[in-house]
Amino acid sequence: MKKRRRWVFLFLLFGTLSLLMACAKPTVKQADGKLTITNASYDPTREFYTAYNQKFEAYYLNKTGKQIEVIQSHGGSGSQARSVIEGAGADVATLALAHDITLIEKAGLIEPGWIKEFKDNSAPYTSTIVFLVRKGNEKGIKDWDDLIREGVSIITPDPKSSGGACWNFLGAWYYAGNSFHENEDQMKDFLKKLYANVTVMDPGARGATTTFVENGQGDVLIAWENEAIMAMKEYPDKYEIVSPSSSILAQPSVAIVDENADKNNTQEAAKDYLDYLYTDEAQKLIGEYGYRPSNQAILKEFSNKFNLETKLCTIDDFGGWDEAYEKFFADGGIFDEIYEN
Repeated sequence: MKKRRRWVFLFLLFGTLSLLMACAKPTVKQADGKLTITNASYDPTREFYTAYNQKFEAYYLNKTGKQIEVIQSHGGSGSQARSVIEGAGADVATLALAHDITLIEKAGLIEPGWIKEFKDNSAPYTSTIVFLVRKGNEKGIKDWDDLIREGVSIITPDPKSSGGACWNFLGAWYYAGNSFHENEDQMKDFLKKLYANVTVMDPGARGATTTFVENGQGDVLIAWENEAIMAMKEYPDKYEIVSPSSSILAQPSVAIVDENADKNNTQEAAKDYLDYLYTDEAQKLIGEYGYRPSNQAILKEFSNKFNLETKLCTIDDFGGWDEAYEKFFADGGIFDEIYEN
């Protein structure tokens, strides 16, 4: 496919093998009395869950008197979901889209009704989509319509494997709908021009960040807000965050992979693991790592970090994830239509 990385298949294969290896429970640790659970997550959560897992392990020891170790696995959200379905024994899934959790549910590994098992529709943190540009913003990028100008080079991941990429696409589609009064032909033409300017389409959001930030490609990265904040923190004099006039409220979802948790005797620990995300301590950690806490009082404590004035649509504006995924990202959907032709 034009402009898309040819090693997407190898990435997905490697991700599956990595998750399968990560999910193999070490018997020595079980014999030592240390419980092990595995979290299958998506790319940009690596740093957050590294810090979170340390806090949770200390919390769990204090609560139960038992040691626990959390193994992390990361990749594109869609590829992580497929890995779990194909046999990786993750106890919990913390993925970029509710749709990816639903795919695991449809495979019979998660009990129906998972979205109501935890508060806020099992979304303990949210994010949005922003633009990351190089210092000085030479191309003068301020909004979505600037991305379709000739000579603008865009980096964004692939919606076929990346949950963040799906949010990116829907944010652009929402802007186009407002601009063209829901004229779908004009909206498709807008997205077609935008994706014609995409020069690298990585399989996952973290790969796209690496392409833009470390490899120096592109004029603008369409990114998770937390990824852009992280890049600004690491390279404060090299990049700027641009908040478009409208975007989308991205709601990553969490769930217990019931089939695996039952098999591994980790159901109770898995529930504790996800419940702990809603505690004040974890919510503050979420804010520190660039995600938006679901606790609105704690979110306000980070108002200087986030642009809370941007107009945000939600997945409900697209009829929910089942309808949106079928329309836009399933084989033959609008993304294929505008990208392949």
